[in-house]
Amino acid sequence: MASNDRITLHYMPQTRATGTRILLEELGAPYELHVMNMKAGENRQPEYLAINPLGKVPAIAHRGRLVTEQIAIAVYLGDLFPEAGLTPAVDDPDRGPYLRWLVYYAACFEPALIDKFRNVDPGPITQSVYGTYDLMLDTLEGALSNGPYILGDRISLADIQWGVALHWTMMFGIVPQRPRFVEYRDRICARPSFARIWTDDARLAEAFSASFEN
Repeated sequence: MASNDRITLHYMPQTRATGTRILLEELGAPYELHVMNMKAGENRQPEYLAINPLGKVPAIAHRGRLVTEQIAIAVYLGDLFPEAGLTPAVDDPDRGPYLRWLVYYAACFEPALIDKFRNVDPGPITQSVYGTYDLMLDTLEGALSNGPYILGDRISLADIQWGVALHWTMMFGIVPQRPRFVEYRDRICARPSFARIWTDDARLAEAFSASFEN
């Protein structure tokens, strides 16, 4: 494999980038980490702002190109490693639903979460990108009622994304622990890649906290 085929993941532990790292593990993709200490503000330094002016992670570099935004990265990586069997091909009937539920995460779930967390009124349902918070959750719950996975009997990267999302949001009490959410989260998060990355994330976060305090 050529050196520029290796993926660089710009990373901070226990952030949205954790989900991207789990995706890479699930895909069996060759990657290396550029780890930053958020407590020290390393993601706000000029070197990283040149990569992503918003200072956000994840971001990946691959073949001399940069990809930011979590869902764009997921789609890109899934198409890059079709042999992993976690991404419906462009001509697969499941491709549309797969993209739908990936984008639903970014376009509806996250905005609703932020408004809920900040106690912000989204305004009339006709002007809100996600309708109402409860409607957004009901819609997601309906999608998870078709089988063990969001595409029914077929696991995909969309499930990895949603497993990570529900793990964090239910842990912090932003998303209610509806039985279907709990069952789905537990099923996805039982995969070995989750335990490996969460364990390493805890190690990195502890090391950064110690160095920052010193």
